Amino acid sequence: MNEQQKLVAEASAFRQLLKHLDENKDVQNIDLMILADFCRNCLSKWYMAGAKEQDVEINYDQAREAVYGMPYSEWKDNHQLTATPEQMAAFEARQAARK
Repeated sequence: MNEQQKLVAEASAFRQLLKHLDENKDVQNIDLMILADFCRNCLSKWYMAGAKEQDVEINYDQAREAVYGMPYSEWKDNHQLTATPEQMAAFEARQAARK
């Protein structure tokens, strides 16, 4: 695989990941953080960093919209649930284990 093919394959995988997350809005960011140590907001930050590497300036809100498929405030209002005490305990345990 040459570099261009690799770049296209990686971009395709990223688009599939975003599509999968979009089709599974019930998967909460807290769950992703507990299980995989990243969430949609992390993807947004990585997307923003990737744009910067290409000398393209986008802000965090623009990066979030690219990842969430809508403004973050809209996604949050329509899809984000309040974390349960069990989720928060699991998240805190995950964070403590990283230190």
